[in-house]
Amino acid sequence: MAKGDKKKKTEKTTPEQSLSTFLSNDSHAGVVSEPHVLDEESGHDVMTASFSSQPPLADKQLERSDDAFHEVPVLPNIIVQRYEGEKHLEQFHGEGVAYFQGGHVYKGMFSVGVMHGHGLYTWADGVKYEGEFAFNVPMGHGTYTWLDGSCYEGEVCSGIRHGVGTYRCANSSVIYRGQWHHSKRHGKGTIYYNQEATSWYEGELVNNNREGWGVRCYPSGNLYEGQWRNNVRHGEGRMRWLQLGQQYSGIWENGVQHGQGTHTWFLRRVTGSQYPLRNEYTGDFVQGLRHGQGSFYYASGALYKGEWKDNKKHGQGKFIFKNGRIFEGEFVDDHMAEFPAFCLDGSNTPDLSGIRTHTPHPEDGKRAPGGDSGSGPALLGPDMALDITALLENLPENQRDLQLKQVEFVVLRHIAELRAIYSFYSSLGHDQSPDNTFLLSRLQLWRLLKDCSIHQQGITLAQIHSPFSTMLLRRFLSCVVVLAYNTYHKDIEASDTILVACLSKLMRENIIPNAKNVKGLLFPNPMHAVIAVNYIGRCWEIYKAFCRANPTPLADQTMTVRHFIWMFKDLSLFDAELTTGKLLEILSVENPAACDRYYCNLDLEMTFLEFFEALLGCAEVSDQRDGQTSSDSMTSCPAETELDSWVQRTHQFFTQRFFPAYEYSLELRREVQEERLRQAALARIALAKAKEDTPVASTTSVVITKQSPATAVKKKRK
Repeated sequence: MAKGDKKKKTEKTTPEQSLSTFLSNDSHAGVVSEPHVLDEESGHDVMTASFSSQPPLADKQLERSDDAFHEVPVLPNIIVQRYEGEKHLEQFHGEGVAYFQGGHVYKGMFSVGVMHGHGLYTWADGVKYEGEFAFNVPMGHGTYTWLDGSCYEGEVCSGIRHGVGTYRCANSSVIYRGQWHHSKRHGKGTIYYNQEATSWYEGELVNNNREGWGVRCYPSGNLYEGQWRNNVRHGEGRMRWLQLGQQYSGIWENGVQHGQGTHTWFLRRVTGSQYPLRNEYTGDFVQGLRHGQGSFYYASGALYKGEWKDNKKHGQGKFIFKNGRIFEGEFVDDHMAEFPAFCLDGSNTPDLSGIRTHTPHPEDGKRAPGGDSGSGPALLGPDMALDITALLENLPENQRDLQLKQVEFVVLRHIAELRAIYSFYSSLGHDQSPDNTFLLSRLQLWRLLKDCSIHQQGITLAQIHSPFSTMLLRRFLSCVVVLAYNTYHKDIEASDTILVACLSKLMRENIIPNAKNVKGLLFPNPMHAVIAVNYIGRCWEIYKAFCRANPTPLADQTMTVRHFIWMFKDLSLFDAELTTGKLLEILSVENPAACDRYYCNLDLEMTFLEFFEALLGCAEVSDQRDGQTSSDSMTSCPAETELDSWVQRTHQFFTQRFFPAYEYSLELRREVQEERLRQAALARIALAKAKEDTPVASTTSVVITKQSPATAVKKKRK
């Protein structure tokens, strides 16, 4: 093939013939002519304290459609001007360089006259493709590079992006990693919209648009997770405005709330606050506004339930004030129709003397639990009302009202300390919360009682109760009063002030001096607690399983130190480091009654908290030979910290020793049961056959040899 076009022969296969088809294919233009798609926020996160409008969506799309960039010229009649390289039988074969008319250059592998294998094709305008070719067509894996620095690396089919690949746009810092279909983003992928990777989308796409399920994180930190259609939120999803402390979960239509949903306004409160959680609306939305039927729960405890129009109460509805008073009737433009000047913000308790309201009656006409029966209003508000009816029944009937009043005064005297203690212990084991409010769980209550040494007063804490069940402040206050009576009533002479004396002594000698001084192995270190709770659910199942195995009545089923040791023996958890003595030493650290130098109380009851903390102690001392190599390598790394070491030891103990040992015991137990049933069936068959074979008059006895099901299972496993 000479320079120019002097040899105008129709040779078998030459690059200019095949390449003209490749370069003139209309689909190839899609490789380099796709517009940038930008996704930016308005940046205006301004929201007043009222609930009259929704927060800005901060998702206004700025879609650029400058399609005329990175076009590849169509060259249907290009020819090779010069070729340098290897040939075979007068055909380009092997490694070579082909210079095409118009300034295009290919350098790479040829096979039987066509570009085939790895090569680099450079267009005259500087656009490059480097990768695999198949019969003059980019096919397989390759990289496109444009003059401005933009590039695509990934799978290529017939000269277009098709498969999995990564596109980087130099001008807008957009990066897309994911699936492609006929040169369009299509399938699952991730788009980063800025260099800091603080603005991104991860999910499904259809023809370059966000469509299906996906997660969108905006530069401000706002996050949407849910369904999309044509680049806007559409369907079911949840949007969180982190800086505003707001969240919406529900139905979206064309980017706005439309349909059933819940909008929540989280409150920013001071440390230790036990103010109710949040303002929250649940109901109908129309074009981003509260419209239709819905309920608004105010942080103060007030509630409106009824009709809405354009974000305002409008129509028939019911408003329950925080003190329990109720107004039912018509609302117009966010006001009661009968009293248009009356403000309904739910946060204050206004003068209701001139407004028709009613107080809800207690069910079946009885007084509220622990409430007053006629001696005036209760001293404690509805969020602190004591429920000690069962305790009052132990007292003479003529003293109950007086005793209740007196103990309420003591609670009021210490309410600041009790609120702070409730808030402190309810937050143990949790990450930071935007509203700093948690409900106290039974597990946290156990920790409080042990910190205050209540368990050393002869009071059992170990009845089977879920450690995850929670209680409100008023329930906690009632528990403290009942606990005080059960702890000290035998030490105090019976009188008409016994409840006051017991509660005062408990506060003075136990709670005030010791509360917030967290002991044990679970809660003292906040990071340890947050990580350890990941194992607590499975441990609770194991604790219940071994409690049920105890030969005691159901109502008295608890775990004792003896059963805890038996569990370790049954699960084969003892080793050279973790011995019975070491286990007793771990248990006696916080409770010396378990074991001292001369005596061990193996019948001492264990709460689930003690059970779990003992396991954490075992994780600290158990033999970690299986992970010793990795531990040594980590220790040599400067980035290794005490927390990393603790996390590794704890993870190894629970996931590689304790949980697998329990699963093995369950499997072994199941196989033993199956073997027992199998042996029983075989015995019945053998007995029936022996009866058939033995004459009726014969006195010969039939002897059936049996072996233990457990022995049979062990032999089978060997």
